[in-house]
Amino acid sequence: MATTVPLKPKAAAEKVQNMIAEFNDRAKSAFEKSVKASEELTEFTKGNMEAFATSAKTAAKGAESIGQEIADYSKKSFETASATFKSFTTVKTPTELFQIQSDFAKSSFDSAIAEASKLSEAWLKIAGDVIQPLSSRYALAAEKFKSNAL
Repeated sequence: MATTVPLKPKAAAEKVQNMIAEFNDRAKSAFEKSVKASEELTEFTKGNMEAFATSAKTAAKGAESIGQEIADYSKKSFETASATFKSFTTVKTPTELFQIQSDFAKSSFDSAIAEASKLSEAWLKIAGDVIQPLSSRYALAAEKFKSNAL
């Protein structure tokens, strides 16, 4: 017959107290880790929101700049066209009229191509500037995920 040695009340109480203390220590450690993780998540989210705000400001400033550039080009084109049409009134021969019209068409086309190229470059630069803060946040998120996964 198996016999068990009963624990003395004092030893049993110490064992229970040790178990409770160990449980409390583990619970406290888990709570501290969750608080730290929550703080890190809050800080990371704050950084993401700041990156989005920075990107939005950059996009707004870029759109404003390009809008102004388009307005300036439109004004310049209108002034050039007005001057050309005024010069039509001084034409003495059809050949002269066709020459002025041809020169105007050529310069307008060249100007439009140059402006389109300039605007394309500006849009690409703005796009890069808008994406940069978001890209940095993505890289940081990937690094955090990678370090936490290991």
